[in-house]
Amino acid sequence: MAAAKLSEERVAQLLEARPAWKLTDGKWIIRKYRFQTYMQGISFVNRVAEASERLNHHPFIVIEFKLITLKLTSWHAGGLTELDFETAAEFDDLFMES
Repeated sequence: MAAAKLSEERVAQLLEARPAWKLTDGKWIIRKYRFQTYMQGISFVNRVAEASERLNHHPFIVIEFKLITLKLTSWHAGGLTELDFETAAEFDDLFMES
């Protein structure tokens, strides 16, 4: 069964727990991660890719030298679901391990 789209209230509640993530266009969450070197950022992107495959939930990824931007939504639900926030938490954990 597909995950259900979250209410605006639930999204706001979950964003309180992840203040580095920002809501954009009402259906995306986005976060920018800054690294000391280009290769540290690329290593992070590789770990994000592995986690995304495991979770079967894939972000949009933008690489701008030492700045990595991740953007999440759930297409099948037409907006944000619990899975987006679980995935965001996983990415934050990977960043803390960097």
